[in-house]
Amino acid sequence: MIFRQLYEPLSSTYTYLIGDINTGQAVLIDPVIATMERDLAEVHKLGLKLAYTVDTHIHADHITAALEMKRAVGSKIAAPAYDRLACADVGLEEGIPFEVDGITLQPLHTPGHTAGHFAYLYNDCVFTGDALLIEGCGRTDFQHGDSDALYHSVRQKLFSLPDETLVYPAHDYKERFVSSIAQEKKRNPRLGGDTTLEEFRVIMNNLNLPYPKFIDHAVPGNQQCGVCPNDLPDNLAAYCRQMAQSLQG
Repeated sequence: MIFRQLYEPLSSTYTYLIGDINTGQAVLIDPVIATMERDLAEVHKLGLKLAYTVDTHIHADHITAALEMKRAVGSKIAAPAYDRLACADVGLEEGIPFEVDGITLQPLHTPGHTAGHFAYLYNDCVFTGDALLIEGCGRTDFQHGDSDALYHSVRQKLFSLPDETLVYPAHDYKERFVSSIAQEKKRNPRLGGDTTLEEFRVIMNNLNLPYPKFIDHAVPGNQQCGVCPNDLPDNLAAYCRQMAQSLQG
């Protein structure tokens, strides 16, 4: 197995590359359009062929690279079936393994951050998206978020995985790379220990976070598997379109 954890600093997003050394097939989990060239270069450097991109959910803070990667190298797009994205080649459902030659992901529906959010279990690792972060969790105040649902997704589903399961989140804002189910059960200040549902509701209702600056552009763009909207402010347009422009050139 080949594994790489790649980082996009503006949105603090982790992209994960999984490759099978025997078949040469690879998947990218949560790719970002701004770092598409870097990620494809990594795939090629390792002698792999990108078979699929896989997103954990419809992101609000960046544009996925799924569509542009499909155009560039012919990779297919896998996304949660819950969101019914017309642009996806495969809709992922809990209980149905997602299999690429030599690679098998077990989709886990983990709603709460968004209604259609999924995590993906791979061997002794779980890619938790925004549902479970290192000593934190994703917010629940937009995209049909639901604090109760997130509490149950994490406490009943993710925390039921073996303690030694490694936790790889979609984001970290403190330069941390990996956790474990055991660590999050013990140390997560929002969801760990003996935190009750009522206590979690209070925590989430009092985060007082600003409205995401990119959400009104990112969500519709990601509902199309990675389209940069035409009405972006100049600074966001430069961030979003740099990959598409390089491909056209």
